[in-house]
Amino acid sequence: MASTTVRVGLVGTGNAAKSRAEALLHEQRADLVAIAGHKLEATAIFAENYQTEAVESWQELVSREDVDLVIISTVNRDHSAIAKAALSHGKHVVVEYPLALEVASAAELIALAKTQNKLLHVEHIEMLGGLHQAIKQNLAKLGEIFYVRYSTINPQNPAPRKWTYNHSLFGFPLMGALSRLHRLTDLFGEVFTVNCHQRYWEREPDYYQTCFCITQLCFTSGLLAQIVYGKGETLWQPERKFEIHGENGGLIFDGDTGFFIQGGETTPIEVGTRRGLFAKDTSIVLDHIFNGTPLYVTPEESLYTLKVAEAAKNAAESGLTIFVKNI
Repeated sequence: MASTTVRVGLVGTGNAAKSRAEALLHEQRADLVAIAGHKLEATAIFAENYQTEAVESWQELVSREDVDLVIISTVNRDHSAIAKAALSHGKHVVVEYPLALEVASAAELIALAKTQNKLLHVEHIEMLGGLHQAIKQNLAKLGEIFYVRYSTINPQNPAPRKWTYNHSLFGFPLMGALSRLHRLTDLFGEVFTVNCHQRYWEREPDYYQTCFCITQLCFTSGLLAQIVYGKGETLWQPERKFEIHGENGGLIFDGDTGFFIQGGETTPIEVGTRRGLFAKDTSIVLDHIFNGTPLYVTPEESLYTLKVAEAAKNAAESGLTIFVKNI
């Protein structure tokens, strides 16, 4: 950057966009120039809180000459289209996961960013959080790891009629909630095969009231992992649990509580906070733009996880075991 300040355009007015706006408000190296949302009236109220301008559309925002960086914090379906337009206009891009809901589109965006010589960063704040860091710090104690179970179940009754419960806006469950898979690919490497079963409960074509998805991954190392993801009305007990079983011991994380179990002894593990992760991600991005310091995740790594998610989608639709190397 020739300047000491990066001029930012933000797309979205939801929770992630709010966290981004808060982070930018406290960053001397960034200036939030404009925000584009779904409805101009609501966007104007949102923008006023951050002393910035509301614009009518993301198309207008990405074409502005006074924007250097576009941050995409809106519905999953639109990520790829906005990122493509922003990169084509010569902007750096930060996008909340997933980069796209199709592997081919995500691969095209990565190629476009390289052609344009612009930053393309896919946010994966789960890697910066206390749980992921605690797992990494204690993983070596387990010896050879043979089984992992990761479950996030969120009962909601009534289920909200919002984009996270919409087929086209959110996408296939493990694409929309890509972090569930990305934790595992970051920790354990390449996936060999995928099985998946998923079900929706719905009263209308576009929106569903409940989603339940269970996926089994076999890694090239021989590790077997199960991911359970569910949300909505037909679920009764919340759960956020991560279990890792190795030949020398086990790591059990239940909510924000962690334990290392070995030889009948249970040792508590401190799990850091989940607060402030969008601010941390934003700071890392600005460090990279101004100083060239490495990012904590590459778009290619996110793309690989998207390929695993696509394999899960194909497995759910076909009832077959999918070999990831063929995707």
